[in-house]
Amino acid sequence: MDEKELIEKAQKGDRKALTELVKIYEQTVYNFSFKICRNKERAEHTMQETFLSMIKNLHQFSGDSKLSTWLYRVVANHCLMLARSENKYGFTSLDDDEALIDEKHIAEWKVTPEHVTENNELKQILDEAIQKLSPEYRIVFMLRDVEGLSTEETAKIVDLSIPAVKSRLHRARAFLRNELNKRLAYE
Repeated sequence: MDEKELIEKAQKGDRKALTELVKIYEQTVYNFSFKICRNKERAEHTMQETFLSMIKNLHQFSGDSKLSTWLYRVVANHCLMLARSENKYGFTSLDDDEALIDEKHIAEWKVTPEHVTENNELKQILDEAIQKLSPEYRIVFMLRDVEGLSTEETAKIVDLSIPAVKSRLHRARAFLRNELNKRLAYE
């Protein structure tokens, strides 16, 4: 049975089809939740909330996008709500002009995904830098640069215009480059 058939059956109340959809997307939803929430317990909580939302609202899924795109949006919303409810102020605001340095003073980012995976220390530094991003910027960065989604898909998931996604992604990348440059200069 293909995904479209599973969705149609699940929308009509078929529990086996719904269970199968959860099995198909369980790892994807957890991985994305963890990348955004940066904490095992929060990721598990977000995953549960995402699937509860899917169960309650699958009848609203129109099929205009992929189910994965719809689930990414649900995960992003739950992560943002969780971050706001925790009232943590450990995030750097990229809206503050002082948070960004003049871009001509930022060295080119020469870190490729292959280098990050090969070098655990660099991966830890990058993870710490990503953790400093506010959830709104982290979600856009993760969707585009980690999950590899298009700007259009990302805009749809986070309910922003394409220019807003590009702006947030640009600011997130600039912040991360700055953080990596600072950390690597001291190494």
